[in-house]
Amino acid sequence: MSIEMPFSKENLDAIFKELGKTFRKLNGTSMSAEIILVGGASILANYGFRDITYDIDAVIIASSAMKEAINRVGDKFGLPYRWLNMDFSKSKSYSQKLVEFSVYYKTFSNILIVRSVAAEYLIAMKLMSGRQYKNDLSDVIGILCEHEKSGRPISREAIDNAVIALYNYPLPKESLKFISDAYLSGDVGRLYHEIKGNEQQAKEILLDFEKDYPKTLTEDNTALILEKAKQKRK
Repeated sequence: MSIEMPFSKENLDAIFKELGKTFRKLNGTSMSAEIILVGGASILANYGFRDITYDIDAVIIASSAMKEAINRVGDKFGLPYRWLNMDFSKSKSYSQKLVEFSVYYKTFSNILIVRSVAAEYLIAMKLMSGRQYKNDLSDVIGILCEHEKSGRPISREAIDNAVIALYNYPLPKESLKFISDAYLSGDVGRLYHEIKGNEQQAKEILLDFEKDYPKTLTEDNTALILEKAKQKRK
């Protein structure tokens, strides 16, 4: 069987079911494993506004057998190398306290416990990252929208507390302005589509820039390049 990227809500569970089964074969039943989904995978597991994600970032708490299990499942499903990884731990959205604020999702093969990040903490992570060319900002609005529609709105105070709990320092200025404006807008539904459009435009700008100036883009210069490009378009 072959599942190509991107990941969807449907194939996400199928892949973790196989991972649990494979880990059990390699490791036995004496020690369970735990995976805490973050980013796009956590969105897929809990919400309906996103259909896909292109990678699975996670905190992985398991014996060394998990690495082999991940590789075997990747081979079976035709997934890219390091399809499940902890690379995000090198990013500014990472916090050692994420495990504390995770919530139960599902257990696979009675040995693999999968958890995800609670809503306000996931928003805090997305805001700390705040990439204009990814889904960070639209994900924030999408989460707020779904909670509002379900009658479980997330307060600004809850987000502020989550930021302090995870990082113990404030958000970047741009993200702080973004979340403040979102709460002032009074219409997060409309805002979601606007932000998605802005993110798509940013991706196109960066793709054009990369064609003209290959191997120049970095995390440090992306915001400045986007700002200059937008000013030029105006």
